[in-house]
This record gives sequence, structure tokens and C-alpha cells, in this order.
Amino acid sequence: MYPYPLFSIGSVDIYAYGVCMAVGIIACFVFLLWTFWYKNFNEECTDKMLLVGIVATAIGILFAMLFQSLYNYIDTGEFSFGSMTFIGGLIGGVGSYLLFYNLYVYVVAPRAKHKWLQNHMNASLTDALPFIPIGITIAHAFGRLGCTFAGCCYGAAADWGIKFETTSGPVIPTQLFECIFLVLLSVVMAVLYFRFRFNCNFGVYSISYGVWRFIIEFFRDDNRGGFIPGLTPSQFWCIIMVILGIGYFFLYKYVLKKKMKHPELQPYVDPKRAKRAAEKNGGSEGGEE
Repeated sequence: MYPYPLFSIGSVDIYAYGVCMAVGIIACFVFLLWTFWYKNFNEECTDKMLLVGIVATAIGILFAMLFQSLYNYIDTGEFSFGSMTFIGGLIGGVGSYLLFYNLYVYVVAPRAKHKWLQNHMNASLTDALPFIPIGITIAHAFGRLGCTFAGCCYGAAADWGIKFETTSGPVIPTQLFECIFLVLLSVVMAVLYFRFRFNCNFGVYSISYGVWRFIIEFFRDDNRGGFIPGLTPSQFWCIIMVILGIGYFFLYKYVLKKKMKHPELQPYVDPKRAKRAAEKNGGSEGGEE
């Protein structure tokens, strides 16, 4: 549980926190790749979406460090760079993804006269919004597991809990609780999407995690500064997340749902794969009869 190196490669120490982050990011992209394949997304659209996702992930990590450095400056007056905060990473990652993706769809593709690709990439993003939050939640769960190993993001002192190298006694393992919550949330969203074809997981994620994080902040004991009296920086962003989550339900009802009903805006389906799937389904139905 203590932040000792797991192993070393030359002079570079490898910590459990970094390993958990790497595994979480890989698990996120593996899940997205599998879902793109399972839902018959066009391969060219998928490649570009994943490429933008990789760039957005790198920018998200940078924003996570910048936000934490800002919190450190507010708290201590010193701008230290190195540690990270998830909220900053989420803002930077999602924001940069939407920026670069839309730049390609509405600026690069039209100039290259790729009207077909432009239409299908626009539809692909709309259709991918329900399951992208599942991938984010999977990565976040591994990240919180890494926090548990690193001894950061812990809760208040208690008679029970975990004693970290960075604490004087047992503390509430808020990182572990959040890890469990994120695993459950990802399972719930997966069931909603794959079993019930629920398309508002982005709203579910924003509201659920926003409310959870707002509450768990009251049990945290690692000082991160603050710029609003009575609220931690994360609680401020949680309020924004809940508002955005509620807004997404209205956006889906009046905009996205209509787009999903138009065949010309639907993600491209490979005719060969669709034909094989139809033959397979037809054969199984004939066998049952």
C-alpha cells in the first residue's frame, strides 16, 4: 500500500500508481475498440476517433497536472508540477477531444472533399456518446486503485481504515471506496447500453459521479486548497458536472435523438459484415423453427 517502486528499469523507478494508470488507459481503449467492432462502426471512422482519443488522453494528463499545480498554488503560493487531479484531466481530455474531432469533421474533411467521411464521422460520434463514458469510468477505476497504492487522495483520520506512509494513523480509504463505486457505475452503464439500448449514459455518468464526488469530498482529508468558501475545488467542478449531465438529457431529447433516427446520419455498416450477420441470424432462426 505504500508508494515504493514495484521495480526499476535502469535508473527509472516504476510505481504501482503509474502501472494502474497505464492499465486503465489500455483497458479503456480495448473496451472502445471492442464496442466499435461489436456495433459495426466504419473502420476508417473508428481509426480517426481512436487517434483523436489518444491525443486527447495525452492532453488530459497534461491538464490533470496543470489543474493540480493551480490548486497547489492557491493553497501554498507555490506552483509545483507533477501530481494530478482527475477533474482537470476529464475537462482537458473531453474538451480537446471534442475540439479536435470537430475541427476534422467541419474543417479538414470538407477541404479534403471527404463529404462521405464527414457525414459518417459526425454520426459515429453521436452514436458513440452512450458508451464512451463506460470506457472513461473503467480507466478512472484503475486510477483510483493506483491512488490507493500511492497513498494519496485519502480520507479523514478514523479508528479504522488504512494507514499509509503519508499519514500518521488509519484513515478512511476514500480512494478504494471510489474505485468500487466506479466499477459498479461502469457495470450499470454497460447493462443500460447493451441490454436496454439506453443512449443517455453521458448524462448518467456526469450526474452520478458529480453527486458521488461531491459527497465523498466531505470525507477527504488531503488539503488541495480552494477558491470558493466552503467548497473544495472538486466540489465546484462537481456542481458543473451535474448541471451538464442534466443538460445532456435535454440535448439528447431535442437534438441527438432526432439525429439517431435519420438513416443518412447513422454510422456506416460494412455490407459484408451486415450480410454475414443477417445470414447467421437467419440460419439460427430457421434451426429453431
